Amino acid sequence: MDEQLRLLKVIVVQGKRLVIRDFKSSDPYVVVKLGNQTAKTRVIHCSLNPVWNEELSFTLTEPFGLLNLEVFDKDFLKADDKMGNSYLNLQPLMSASRLRDILKVSSASGETTLRKVTPDTENCLARESSISCVNGEVVQNVWLRLRGVESGELQLTIKLITSSN
Repeated sequence: MDEQLRLLKVIVVQGKRLVIRDFKSSDPYVVVKLGNQTAKTRVIHCSLNPVWNEELSFTLTEPFGLLNLEVFDKDFLKADDKMGNSYLNLQPLMSASRLRDILKVSSASGETTLRKVTPDTENCLARESSISCVNGEVVQNVWLRLRGVESGELQLTIKLITSSN
């Protein structure tokens, strides 16, 4: 039987206009969850516009659900403060991956846009997102709105890596 191993690489690129949780700033980090898997970025001290450029990896298993994200402010002597949360539905990425396979888009094709996802009430997208095949990998670049706070957005790059066992 031809089993496929799917790996989801989440690059937490940056945050913009995050909320103040300390005296004049915050010390943000991001916790990313997929099913029962959890990973987190490093803490960026004294920043409301942090740049992480940090890659986190997850094994994808069916059913493909939501990628959940929470932003926290690191505190030294007390519990970390919440700075908002967001999520990304992985279904559009998975359907774009199937489309790539059906169309037989190869790594020699350079970059091919497979579909676009627009912001609506069913997602946390801050702006339109495109899903492309880049050198054989299915890649989605997204800006997500943070919920439960006055302001804040996260920029992510999601890569779906598929390999046969």
